[in-house]
Amino acid sequence: MMTANTIWLGIGFLGQLLFTSRFLVQWIASERARRSIVPLAFWWFSLAGGATLLAYAIWRRDPVFAIGQASGLVIYIRNLMLIGRAPRLEKPA
Repeated sequence: MMTANTIWLGIGFLGQLLFTSRFLVQWIASERARRSIVPLAFWWFSLAGGATLLAYAIWRRDPVFAIGQASGLVIYIRNLMLIGRAPRLEKPA
């Protein structure tokens, strides 16, 4: 039988996996470009992982962890907003 504790541990591990995936995406994109870049997926993984970890931190009643994740969410959302507002570069036909 799955307990609430087991489910929340799974949520915590899922959040950590999502959060770690952002670095893998950034590393692979940079290696392919042969320069350091931050792809859009980095910010989406940051947002998904940060939100999941925030939920886990709230469930754990850990204010230090919760404040850290909540602060990060503001930055991730802002970066996605800035990217969304940036003028699109048109590719030549």
